[in-house]
Amino acid sequence: MQDVINEGSYVDEIKVTMPHPDYILNMEKVSKPSEADFRLEIREEMHGFLRQLEANKAPLIIELLPIYQVINKKLGIDFAGPSDKPSHVIEDVNGAVYTDYFTVLHDSFVWAIKKAGVPDLDVVVGAVGWPTDGLPGANTSSAEHFYKHLLPYVTSNKGTPMRPGKPIDTYIHALTDENMNADYFPFARHWGIYRTNGEPKYRIDLSGQGRDIFPTKANGIMRMPERWCVYTNHVKGFNKSAVVEQFKIACRKADCTSLAPGGSCSGLSFQNNVSYAFNMYFQTKFQDEGACSFGGYAVVVAEDPSTDGCVFPVEVVKGQQDNYRPTKSGQDRLFAPIFAFLLSVLWVLLNC
Repeated sequence: MQDVINEGSYVDEIKVTMPHPDYILNMEKVSKPSEADFRLEIREEMHGFLRQLEANKAPLIIELLPIYQVINKKLGIDFAGPSDKPSHVIEDVNGAVYTDYFTVLHDSFVWAIKKAGVPDLDVVVGAVGWPTDGLPGANTSSAEHFYKHLLPYVTSNKGTPMRPGKPIDTYIHALTDENMNADYFPFARHWGIYRTNGEPKYRIDLSGQGRDIFPTKANGIMRMPERWCVYTNHVKGFNKSAVVEQFKIACRKADCTSLAPGGSCSGLSFQNNVSYAFNMYFQTKFQDEGACSFGGYAVVVAEDPSTDGCVFPVEVVKGQQDNYRPTKSGQDRLFAPIFAFLLSVLWVLLNC
């Protein structure tokens, strides 16, 4: 593609590149950035790709998930991003000192491209985010804290120990939640700054000045009536196995990732667990009462079943959305057993 663009005399205007997640580094074996390198199984291909980028003066785009990394390394989420009072300090060669894992990840990539022989290649953070659900420590408060310190840092031009004084071009992921993301990582559906009703979840100053302000609310978004679909046990011939099966059906076709361990709704009772799943399916179907049956174990109510910390959402008015429509390419993703779904089922069974 770059060759075609170059032939069209656009070599100075258009650069071809692609994003790479931090997973392509051997971070599980790394205690400091200088130890980082591309995974052995892709190292040769990455070196060739980097040489191509260098030849065309195109940047390497990286995607950083510091919260996931610090949880895996048991470092504590406070170490994920810059902070006034860092919880850890990592010392590296040449006197480099790191007090947050965002910078650790950034410079781990810099070390990897240095080892590949292209030390001056530009690096752009094409995606950095903080989920608000589906993972221990993933909530609106921690997201607000993360961005309050990260954005002033990347706009300060302080740079990193490997690239001092050099701007860190950074793009935030994401504007809204993405309920069609694969849910083997439950938090992957909860990156959004905004809720579905157009309200911001937390304070974030996108100018990078660190002010305690909410971004502008999206206008013109209308919610459906205050109605929810909940579990009822007033059924003759109650059968626990049948209820669990209906729960499975709901979570195969709707987003139950908030029920995952560490999620905002992970501590619900059996009844509320099932109710949450039923309601998510009901809202996905835009409150079609025919979608609130579940073998007679569900009923539509006007009283909000939300609990402390767990919101039972109401969907926005139906427009051009086409949520969860099965397609040939997405069939396996939508209906195959998946990690978060199985964990949610396990939680229901344990709380029966």
